[in-house]
Amino acid sequence: MTSDQPHGRRGRPRDVSIDLRVLDAARQLLVEQGFEATTLQAIAERSAVHASAIYRRWPSRVEIIEQAVFPGLAPVTVRPTGDLRRDLRRFVRAYASTMAGPAARAAVPGLLAVYQVAGRANAAETWFAVSARPHFLDILRAAPPGTVDPAADPDDVFDTLLGCVLARVLIPTVAQRDRPLERLVDICLRLLQPVTAQPAPAPARPETVVARP
Repeated sequence: MTSDQPHGRRGRPRDVSIDLRVLDAARQLLVEQGFEATTLQAIAERSAVHASAIYRRWPSRVEIIEQAVFPGLAPVTVRPTGDLRRDLRRFVRAYASTMAGPAARAAVPGLLAVYQVAGRANAAETWFAVSARPHFLDILRAAPPGTVDPAADPDDVFDTLLGCVLARVLIPTVAQRDRPLERLVDICLRLLQPVTAQPAPAPARPETVVARP
């Protein structure tokens, strides 16, 4: 039996343990030493992985930090059930928990500064590996017909949720309010659900003027 493929050894499978060690080292450094100290060299030393092996997997420390602190949400956590409120509640809780983790809190301010300087903030495709936006859109697609207004922009709603969560996590005066997460669920639902037409108010009856003698 002949084959068009050349004979030879196949490439070695990717060593997943290296990825786990690098990402874990990045999280430890973020919590212990902060964003600026979480360099590729420091990650290599902490993880005992050679820098060349790290470069083959990530082009820079920014991608390592993104994947370390924003690994997306586990599918089982946000798997849509078709119950829009219940699914949004589970999503918001998981999302807020991820963003409030100590590594994420240490990383977000530094990452935001990097995005503004490097222009990465406009490169949406770089976020899909770490963003929770696709999970949010899956929940809306699974919602029963008529529960999501087709005129509502899902990306606008997710951006609103993201802003609320970031403010809750990063701004002390907002975080101190400690408002229940159910409020965020209500905000999302109000933005997503069709507006029910309200009956017009009855016209005011003119006042009767009684002439005084």
